[in-house]
Amino acid sequence: MTVIPSGEGGESLTIAYSFPHVLGAPGIGWTAWNQITELIAGGHRVHVIAASTARPVPGAASVTTTLTVRGRRIPHRVFGRDRALALHDARTARWLTRRAVRESVDVVHAWPLAAERTFAAAHRAGLAAVREVPNTHTAHAYDVVAREYAALGMEMPESDSHTANGRRLRREEREWASATGLLVPSEAVADTFRARGFDDARLLRHRYGSNAAPHRREDAERPFTVVFLGRVQPRKGLHHALRAWQASSASRHGRLLVYGRMDGRYRDALGSLLDLPGVEVRGSTDDSMQVLAEADALVLPSVEEGSALVTYEAQVAGCIPLVSTAAGAVISEGRTGLSHEAGDVATLTAHLDLLAGDPALRARMRAAVLDAASELTWAAAARELVHAYRLAIARSGAAAARCEDGP
Repeated sequence: MTVIPSGEGGESLTIAYSFPHVLGAPGIGWTAWNQITELIAGGHRVHVIAASTARPVPGAASVTTTLTVRGRRIPHRVFGRDRALALHDARTARWLTRRAVRESVDVVHAWPLAAERTFAAAHRAGLAAVREVPNTHTAHAYDVVAREYAALGMEMPESDSHTANGRRLRREEREWASATGLLVPSEAVADTFRARGFDDARLLRHRYGSNAAPHRREDAERPFTVVFLGRVQPRKGLHHALRAWQASSASRHGRLLVYGRMDGRYRDALGSLLDLPGVEVRGSTDDSMQVLAEADALVLPSVEEGSALVTYEAQVAGCIPLVSTAAGAVISEGRTGLSHEAGDVATLTAHLDLLAGDPALRARMRAAVLDAASELTWAAAARELVHAYRLAIARSGAAAARCEDGP
């Protein structure tokens, strides 16, 4: 390892980063791309092994694609999702077997459902191997999301990633068991693993971020405005937000703007709640930052989440988060946001009333949110990720020493 020239402190790391989807695509592809590019900017060497890429990765030590032919992406559906993930896993393991020692790799970072062979190869090479955990423990997610659908009188679609799947759960359990450490982006996620007996030392806290430029658009004539922004599905808890809005004084003079793609069955379940005073269903948006910058608060009463990126974006935009504790938001309670337990409509109602009725409080919290925005960048997140890597490397070294010393 070499000394980092950027002044971060410590030594630079060489990371083999395995991502089994389209790197740089919206969603987790964007998360992974930002992690990688900020690691590189921090002076670390990153070897990228991705299914394919939607955007360049400047400065990467190498970029290997596992589901491309002559530079063209082969969609996962061509192979079938499970086979595509298994193929990526096998090709990443082969890369590690051939190149890990030569490239002086320090740690392997892999994403869900494509890490079994990768981790086996990492361990054979004596490397630390960490597993991204972008959501709660999968058994927990299955349980709470199923309960939410049942409470709404809805059946879960088989295609939903949160519909119980024993085969997937067993595969994830094998990955968790073989990883040196699990990268958990929030206490909400960590708690679901602790509840199932995971050693706290294996839960490596990090977080996500936003690289949007801080900005705020003020309009003295604008009514109190709350935004829901995300996939409009039971898991995100819009029904709780609407019930709180119905009970809140904010509904008499304010607006609740709903942005996102809405499932037709969920729309039917919401029924007349969508017709409440002040509620406007706007559909999808291509400019989430503008939407957030023109709102007073973001409401996200999720019942299950990892660490929602929209909560970072909201704060960068000067929009106050009103979130469930399950949303995984990074806030200072009462200063840069207000939280409630998932499903606690009464507390969310009180928070809406509080902000709607106190413009001075909104102004103070908005200022605090904008002041803290620099702490929520992807660069700051990368520093925490590197710290987690170092903990995993130390843990891996300690385990190897115990093996050499014997029982």
